[in-house]
Amino acid sequence: MRVYELAKQAGLSSKELLEVVRGLGIEVKSHSSSLTPEQAEAVKAQLGRAAEKGAAVDEADVSEKKPSVSETAAVEDGGPAAEAPARKEVTVKFPITVRQLAAVLKEKPNILIKSLLEDGIFASLNQFLDEPTAIALAAERGFDLRPQVERPAPDLQPEAPPPPPPREKAPEARPRSPVVTLMGHIDHGKTSILDSVRRSRITAKEAGGITQHIGAYQVSTRHGKVVFLDTPGHEAFTTMRSRGARVTDFVILVVAADEGLMPQTLEAIDHARAAGVPVLVAINKMDKAAAAPDRVRRQLAEKGLVPESLGGETVCCEVSAQTKQGLEELLEMISLQAELLELKAPAEGEARGAVIEARLTSERGPVATLLVQSGRLRRGDYLVCGEFPGKVKAMFDDRGKAVAEAGPSTPVEVLGIQGVPRAGSSFWAVATEAEARRAAEEKKPSPAPVEAAAAPQVSLEDFLEKLSEEEKKELRLVVKADVQGSLEAVSQSLERLADREVGLNIIHSGVGAVTESDVMLASASRAVVIAFNVSVPSQVSAQARKEGVEIREYKIIYQVVEDIDKALKGMLEPVVVEVSTGRAVVKETFKISRRGVIAGCLLEQGKIRDGSLVKVVREGETVARDKIVSLRRFKDAVREVSAGQECGIGLANFHGFSPGDVIEAFETREG
Repeated sequence: MRVYELAKQAGLSSKELLEVVRGLGIEVKSHSSSLTPEQAEAVKAQLGRAAEKGAAVDEADVSEKKPSVSETAAVEDGGPAAEAPARKEVTVKFPITVRQLAAVLKEKPNILIKSLLEDGIFASLNQFLDEPTAIALAAERGFDLRPQVERPAPDLQPEAPPPPPPREKAPEARPRSPVVTLMGHIDHGKTSILDSVRRSRITAKEAGGITQHIGAYQVSTRHGKVVFLDTPGHEAFTTMRSRGARVTDFVILVVAADEGLMPQTLEAIDHARAAGVPVLVAINKMDKAAAAPDRVRRQLAEKGLVPESLGGETVCCEVSAQTKQGLEELLEMISLQAELLELKAPAEGEARGAVIEARLTSERGPVATLLVQSGRLRRGDYLVCGEFPGKVKAMFDDRGKAVAEAGPSTPVEVLGIQGVPRAGSSFWAVATEAEARRAAEEKKPSPAPVEAAAAPQVSLEDFLEKLSEEEKKELRLVVKADVQGSLEAVSQSLERLADREVGLNIIHSGVGAVTESDVMLASASRAVVIAFNVSVPSQVSAQARKEGVEIREYKIIYQVVEDIDKALKGMLEPVVVEVSTGRAVVKETFKISRRGVIAGCLLEQGKIRDGSLVKVVREGETVARDKIVSLRRFKDAVREVSAGQECGIGLANFHGFSPGDVIEAFETREG
């Protein structure tokens, strides 16, 4: 039996029962931990003893008190007081909790709980009792309960309206639905699981059955409403977090039972850890003959997500999107996780939230998918969305149905914004159109509020200075290497450098060239990227400059260790970095006597000058570093070529050009 199942029987919350279980010396990790039959009986016995103890104390208290008027029976013809008392009729409003019933009956709550236990009913103080049970308990104590009947107030004496709440009083925070992000490797069934839960056909609408955009869907289950975010990749998840928009409460990691952990699965784990959100695991495709869930659990344990069955805290559910196996258990685990997080938000007041996605359509203009995080958004409200003002002309839910308002944890598609905001931007409602325009105008020169709240980036030279004295000093790294052996050697060497005062955390490592996903993860986590014997594509370098992420390239392992060691000690000297100035693609080659091989190129971006330092990149790998000694347009020698022009390039020492090679010119600068 699971802890949450026993808690449900006892009418307690999972947290309350966990305290009882741990008080008995039974080691449990979470609400979904299993109890043996003997342990379950011991817990039930403890609950019974606690109720009896409370009852004994209550009876002692009662014996010391004088009888009250309500406890004294009416005696006929001067008969003795020992005769049976008259039954007292009491009107109550159903449903009623154990605590409320105890107050009505002037009885100690523990005594009522003991009586319920004797009847095989586990109940807590705040559990609602059904009408027959409450009437029976009252009858045993000389009371006749009568349900309260609502009567309308007389027309001649209308009830005065309650006074309005004071303006300065903040809206009351109420429980809200959880927001869950589905992550995992491509084609492991993220959208198919959501499809099955929604009983819709999302995957049929996607090109090739693969998610091409971010979707936000609200699903009603018997456990309550849940908002699912289905992302096409982890970059979108991290991009929103890098701009300060933490929209998800926890992550569901989807792993195919027949394939196990794959590269994007490992990325998803690192992204979830960097975000600091809980992770639940859905082991999908259990209907496949090659399904091996135990192998998946072992792989998860190796990556630090130790399943409960192996003594850890990670909840794993075996599911099948095709046969619906395990989906009900997955939804129940989501509900329990939300219960433990105690998610709340103001349900009224001005709406605030985040932009999930936005696009420009030819028919409806700018369309934004917004997630309301607090307050209530209504049709006709004025709002500021990123740096654009707008008015909510129409709102639609995730199924395309028009809605008039949306409360916390509700995704809606909104028309009426005067531009296309970026994913991860914030939005907030305002009172008037003038206020919306003024606020948007103020935000145009600077990033949107959520973006401005993002933490500054870190370089190796100044990371000790940028961290506050109160904050624990930790250098975060993203490490990429050419082969697995090099990756392990670099990672192990770096991990030995950390000490008690300054920590070192490799938040992600992998084999292959540095990607835009690596840059976005580093940006969101304030990390430095280490590229060991791998290339950095020009578009990735441009992304890194835009995000303020430092990428360090190395060829020798001791240089990596030496630089990181100096950085941790605050003694690192400025590094010489390469800044791309132009990029040309080789279209064909020409062999010219006394000059060697000349590459006929088309310059795609930037400028290339005669005498520039260049590197030749082939299929993502740098094959040569050299210097331009010949730069021509047609037959004329030129000093400079700009983007869009064709030219011939000759290098001093390298002549092994192939069509498709990339010649990237760069300048060295002190970083």
